Amino acid sequence: MSENRREDEVAKSVGEEYPYVIEMCNITKEFPGIIANDNITLQLKRGEIHALLGENGAGKSTLMSVLFGLYQPEKGEIRKNGKVVTIKDPNDANALGIGMVHQHFKLVDVFTVLDNIILGVEPNTAGFLKKKQAREKVLGLSKTYGLNIDPDALVENITVGMQQRTEILKMLYRDNEILIFDEPTAVLTPQEIDELMEVMRGLAKEGKSILFITHKLNEIMAVADRCSVLRKGKYIGTVNIADTTKEELSNMMVGRDVKFVVDKEEARPKDIVLELNKMSVKGARGKKDAVHEVSLNVRAGEIVCVAGIDGNGQTEFVHALTGLIKVDSGSIQLLGENITNKSIRYRNTHGISHIPEDRHKHGLVLDYSLEENMVLQRYFEPQFQKGGFIRFDAVRKYADDLIERFDVRSGQGAITTSRSMSGGNQQKAIVAREMDREHKLLIAVQPTRGLDVGAIEYIHKQIVNSRDSGTAVLLVSLELEEVMSLSDRILVMYEGEIVGELDPKTTTVQELGLYMAGAKRQMRREEAK
Repeated sequence: MSENRREDEVAKSVGEEYPYVIEMCNITKEFPGIIANDNITLQLKRGEIHALLGENGAGKSTLMSVLFGLYQPEKGEIRKNGKVVTIKDPNDANALGIGMVHQHFKLVDVFTVLDNIILGVEPNTAGFLKKKQAREKVLGLSKTYGLNIDPDALVENITVGMQQRTEILKMLYRDNEILIFDEPTAVLTPQEIDELMEVMRGLAKEGKSILFITHKLNEIMAVADRCSVLRKGKYIGTVNIADTTKEELSNMMVGRDVKFVVDKEEARPKDIVLELNKMSVKGARGKKDAVHEVSLNVRAGEIVCVAGIDGNGQTEFVHALTGLIKVDSGSIQLLGENITNKSIRYRNTHGISHIPEDRHKHGLVLDYSLEENMVLQRYFEPQFQKGGFIRFDAVRKYADDLIERFDVRSGQGAITTSRSMSGGNQQKAIVAREMDREHKLLIAVQPTRGLDVGAIEYIHKQIVNSRDSGTAVLLVSLELEEVMSLSDRILVMYEGEIVGELDPKTTTVQELGLYMAGAKRQMRREEAK
């Protein structure tokens, strides 16, 4: 038994009734150019779900990384059951019963689910792996907490929701009592979010204490007991969820009232900008079409949303439009020109801007600076180069302007390495770059993923302004509220086909959900028999 674990047992025996299982007292953490946590105190009660709320870059993930031993604070102390403890690294955290599910999962893609769960704490006798024993424990935990997984599936072949379950089981397998969830719903579908909320409630009932980092006020209201709010690295306050409202929380978070409804006038669609004619895209490994004979158009001055449950062909659909994968059959017309076989650069320079689904894979070069990422598709333009050499002064000036306009927060401004920024600020940087480029068609895929309510309000406003200036906007979103409030037309994609076109002014969320689940199409099929 580790020293920390022994001390913990002593603490429990003398102070079982101590109200706080974890206290972070007067924590200060600094990085070059920024105080990420400025004298923050946070108290977690035994068996509660405690939300940590704040804008992008407010210091939430940093504070939790201090608790998990990934960072060492300059000032302050951490107590467990009232006793001061030292957490130098994640092994110390695990020894104290603290586990963490990170915003970007820490899984080995080529390993199985089971291998990922037991990695680092493999049961063995005399150096021989006891995998059967581990499997039984994992399956037992999976059944107890309703986390149904396939232990033999490779991580690279399972859904994002299943990957998250794997991360949760990693914590439970290590007998962690304090569970940290960092933006756990950022990459989940609405259905997976509901499932996760149920899992969290179940964990709390079992006596686990949960710290839950999120931007989503609905989720906090639905599942949290208390909420602590950070703003620009400072502690604002802690409230009981039963005694507060979404409006109060958002005001605490951004320091002003936030509009939850998108203000926009009636759309005035003009000429067709994008036209698809029976576009099909093959599925992985030669399976049936991921996208099957999709025909649609998007006009200048309108926002058309493609809605659907994740995994119904939206990713392949967008990749085909942007040139990331080849179209199998059918055609793509941009302003009357056939661009079906054109390169990605050609599409970029001829009017397409793309906010991608995966900001790390397709949005940023993480080891480039912020300013370099801002000109990824434009460095060759006369504004940014002369005689074949990049004009770094012009790049810096341009990046500084975008950073200010879109409130992209980073420790060292334009020279900050993109990898070191919060996920929300990475997203804001991509949105800034794509919306500032001259474009006729904006393809926005989950544009507000990982953003706080203030940033969402700003991005929605920019998208509407873009529409009103004559841009055609193709929105792909899993957020039903966003779909309903931002769209002028809704196209529902199910199993790679467009199964319905809806008017957001006359449809309901329930009806939209039926189409997304395929029920409406099924009804039509039955009627046709």
